[in-house]
Amino acid sequence: MKSKDISLFPLIHDYLKIYLPEQRNVSPNTILSYRKALEELLDYVKEREEIPLGSVSFEHLEADTIFTFLEYLESEKGYSIPTRNARFAAIRAFMDYAADHDVALVANLNKLKKVPFKKAASTVMVDYMSMEAVTAIIEQLDANTQKGLRDRLFIMLLYDTGARIQEALNINLGDLQLGSLPKVTLFGKGRKTRVVPLMDKTAQHLKKYISVFHENTEQDGDAPLFYSVIHGKKQRLSDRRVRYILQKYGDKARSVCSEVPENVYPHLFRHSRAMHLYQEGMDLTLVSQWLGHSQLQTTQIYAHADTEHKRKAIEAATPQDNPLHSKLNSARYTVTDEETLKKLAGLK
Repeated sequence: MKSKDISLFPLIHDYLKIYLPEQRNVSPNTILSYRKALEELLDYVKEREEIPLGSVSFEHLEADTIFTFLEYLESEKGYSIPTRNARFAAIRAFMDYAADHDVALVANLNKLKKVPFKKAASTVMVDYMSMEAVTAIIEQLDANTQKGLRDRLFIMLLYDTGARIQEALNINLGDLQLGSLPKVTLFGKGRKTRVVPLMDKTAQHLKKYISVFHENTEQDGDAPLFYSVIHGKKQRLSDRRVRYILQKYGDKARSVCSEVPENVYPHLFRHSRAMHLYQEGMDLTLVSQWLGHSQLQTTQIYAHADTEHKRKAIEAATPQDNPLHSKLNSARYTVTDEETLKKLAGLK
């Protein structure tokens, strides 16, 4: 594949800055996910080819390279199959856009389109933390320092609301209501909004945080709730900074709580909150609304994961020489979508 008529980076700029927001009216969160996919791909190619980022061109984005990149996301980065597929969809959409501008790219696009998205395993496993692990991470931060106060509150809010990382970063002061029934408005995928209640403890920490970080700021304004000061200017807290903070304090917490996993990342707190709500008896339809899922089927992974967790606990507690061990069949403990639906509808 050779293309000398168009340059990669100007086309990426037009795609992200003009085509998606102005011509397609795509939501900011979707654009962010597309940007993330392209950024990871370009960084991968740069490292693989050992060339400066500015030297990456369409000639480096052969279909085979993209497929290798997707396998790298799974095997090296530990991304789930749905995340891998989301990255693939974003890259393929951009290549489709690029092919409209240069016919030389069509052959490569056709090769990409012939490869289907990867199917997830029939039993979906969800990574989540125990309440002890979540607490251990939060307690590593010193709320007596300004950064400690900010970062501790961010983690508490991330868990309490079950928000996606970008939803939490996008919270403005005007999205908070800290009266007798504290709550926050989150802006999710597809421009959808949802209101999530806050625990009283989280609300108390929020009030203290606002008194320090937003002492002279209008409380109903569009100022970002979480920010960093860079070169004397306030800038909204970044995704990269949050990931660094979570991993740093996750590593510290592991020394006092063995249940803290090796990889601590933002979505882990969302999964943990959802699992804890479900395990405490919250109806799956309410968990779905809490998380802002558009389909109940998406939320059913927590029912599957909880059932699989119980099956493994029973298996571990049953000795190999116990006659019951041979009866422990995972199929007996697997909840199908139809069974869950019947239970939710009161048919079982």
